[in-house]
This record gives sequence, C-alpha cells and structure tokens, in this order.
Amino acid sequence: MYMSAGTTNLTLQLHPQNSQPIQPQRPKRVQLQGINPQRRYEAGFTLIELIVVMLIVTILSAIAVPSFLNQANKAKQSEAKTYINTFVRAQQVYYLEQQTFAPTLELLAIGIPSQTHNYQYIAAGPYNVAAANEHIVVFGNTLQSPLKGYVGMVQVGMITAIGEATTLAVLCENNLPGLGSVPVPTTTISGPSCSPGTAPIK
Repeated sequence: MYMSAGTTNLTLQLHPQNSQPIQPQRPKRVQLQGINPQRRYEAGFTLIELIVVMLIVTILSAIAVPSFLNQANKAKQSEAKTYINTFVRAQQVYYLEQQTFAPTLELLAIGIPSQTHNYQYIAAGPYNVAAANEHIVVFGNTLQSPLKGYVGMVQVGMITAIGEATTLAVLCENNLPGLGSVPVPTTTISGPSCSPGTAPIK
C-alpha cells in the first residue's frame, strides 16, 4: 500500500493465492444401503400379488358371510322361541283361572305384541271344549323366508294318580325355514306331540 501527500490512495494487492474465485462445493450424494437408485421409483405390487390378495379376501368372505347370516337368523328365531313359550305358559295360567283357554292372545294381557318385524303370532282354538283332550294352538308364523316357524300347543290332561285335570304343553320348531304355518302338533293321551316335519324345543 502506497500513500502520497494531500491524497490518500489505497491500493490493495491480493496475494496470488487469493486471486482465484471460490468454487462452490457440490453436495455429496448419500446412498442408502440396500437400495438401488435406479429402482427407487419402481416400488409397488405386481399383478400376481394383487390376484393372490383378492383371492384370499374372497375366500374369507365366502366363509365369514354365511356364518354371520346364520348367527343373525338364530338371534331372530330366539324371539319366536321366547314369545311362543310365554304365550303357552300364559294359556296354562289362564286355563287354571278360567277353566278354558283364551281364544285370542290379547286376552292373555301379557304385553307381547301379536306381530313383530319377523313373526306373526296367532291363537287357534280352543278345540274340543270340555272334552278330555281340549286344547289350543299358538302359531309363530315367520314373515321372513330365511327364518323357521314355531308352534305351541296346550292340552288338558288328567293326573291319573289323583284324578285331577292339568295342562300339558309342547313347543315345536319347523325343520326347514320358510313362510307359512307350521304343522299342528297332535293330541295324545300322554299330552301333545310334535308332528312330522317339526322337532320339539327343549
């Protein structure tokens, strides 16, 4: 640097090592272990993998859906079993009090509707009034084709040991689901019995 009188002149002399411009450094590439950079955009499922997944889902659905529907139908049928049993027991109590059966379910006054979304409940009878085998029938007719129908019968019987009248009951389930009435049980000396095509509910 040189200085003269009256004027200040600054002259910078750069060292030869600093005369070249600074070059920017390129960022270093980082490659993940086990990943090929040429295939990083090729990730996905193959057609065979998708077909296998769809096949597994189809098999599981074929197994699970029928089982689910079967359990749902059983839950709906339990309504009919409970209602028919309640109607039959109420008819037995009604006979003990009135010495006859109630011709309609409404006379039983037990608070159960005569029709629901799945079933219609009907009393038929009484038949053979004042006879040894006087009886009444209670139907639980299904309103949905996948469900089974039910029927109950109360029959007057005799306790031979003491010679007093009593009531005997049976509840029957249709063997096959479907609309329509269930075959009526038959009366016997020992009490009502389920007809062919039906099975007793224990």
